[in-house]
Amino acid sequence: MEYFLAVALHILSVWLALMLVLIMVPSMFGFSLGISELYMRILVKTLEWATLRIQRGVKDRQKLQANGIIQRDLSPMEEEIVGLRKSRSDCLQRGDFELSDVFYFSKKGFEAIVEDEVTQRFSSEELFSWNLLTRTNHNFQYISLRVTMIWVLGVVVRYGILLPLRISLATIGITFLIIGATLVGQLPNSRENKPKKGGICVANHTSPIDIIILANDGCYAMVGQAHGGLMGVIQRAMVRACPHVWFERSEMKDRHLVTKRLREHVADKTKLPILIFPEGTCINNTSVMMFKKGSFEIGGTIYPVAIKYDPQFGDAFWNSSKYSMVEYLLRMMTSWAIACNVWYMPPMVRRDDEDAVHFANRVKSAIAKRGGLVELSWDGGLKRDKVKDYFREEQQKNYSKMIGGHE
Repeated sequence: MEYFLAVALHILSVWLALMLVLIMVPSMFGFSLGISELYMRILVKTLEWATLRIQRGVKDRQKLQANGIIQRDLSPMEEEIVGLRKSRSDCLQRGDFELSDVFYFSKKGFEAIVEDEVTQRFSSEELFSWNLLTRTNHNFQYISLRVTMIWVLGVVVRYGILLPLRISLATIGITFLIIGATLVGQLPNSRENKPKKGGICVANHTSPIDIIILANDGCYAMVGQAHGGLMGVIQRAMVRACPHVWFERSEMKDRHLVTKRLREHVADKTKLPILIFPEGTCINNTSVMMFKKGSFEIGGTIYPVAIKYDPQFGDAFWNSSKYSMVEYLLRMMTSWAIACNVWYMPPMVRRDDEDAVHFANRVKSAIAKRGGLVELSWDGGLKRDKVKDYFREEQQKNYSKMIGGHE
């Protein structure tokens, strides 16, 4: 027993020494040994080879389709209904109801059920080819022994090397964060009063690690809901070092209270800029959904940031309705890598003739265009809530005006 314990301690000490020398020390001093770059090059070449081998092995396989939206006629309601009525009458007569109008609403209903623009954004982004991960939106069949051996080798690498490595780094990082934030919180206030440029950083939201990625380039005051458990311990440690803005669940529902606290934070130029994700939920790395106007009623300068992950190496999207935080972290830590592009765009200020909604849409459009993301007007809250009666009533009013002849 003592022999096995000694061997285990020796392996652990070697493991920690390698992490310290090859990863932690280079990261702390801001230089790279080239290991990550070499790993990524080998990974890209391997995935390219596997893709070609799969395509050759299954010649009769239909080309995989991306997770797109079905073709829809975006013409106004009046034009589409006129097209349906022309088969029975030569012109549209206002004030008349025709049974053929039912087909228009039925078609729209079928489109929404089969493939709508909202639910598509809360399932993992589909790839054109398999990235040798066990989780994929397509069930690939057996291709060849070589591809199978590469997949088995990949499982060994991801679960036998990458997963323990990432768990070790996460444990060390969280421990240093809690200890460091607690120590910084004990420093005199004079260290905290260094003048800082006020502003609000606004970004699209795909994953909880969006915060970690942006924090590598600068310091931000976080905004979010107060949690319990491990997340609560981290939040309480962070707030000792920096005045982050955490809300209780009941406070999050009070829009005026949230706006008031954020406005007070922005007005204090000694505090760090706020980092906000106006979508309010994670989207699947393909789109940008509606920005809630509350973040743009605060005032101050908006600094837009676009984030786009590379799905070739792993799915960074957190489907919180399907996976818990622990399950999500396990999926992340057993992916090949997390690679993303971040674009910092010129600051934007609300115009005098612009309300908060139009300002939010202008910022959203800039982020979507820069990140190559699809811009959608739907509220990300539809991930959990039903469509508001307002949208249905608007369609009813439009149809009523059309057949009733009222403008």
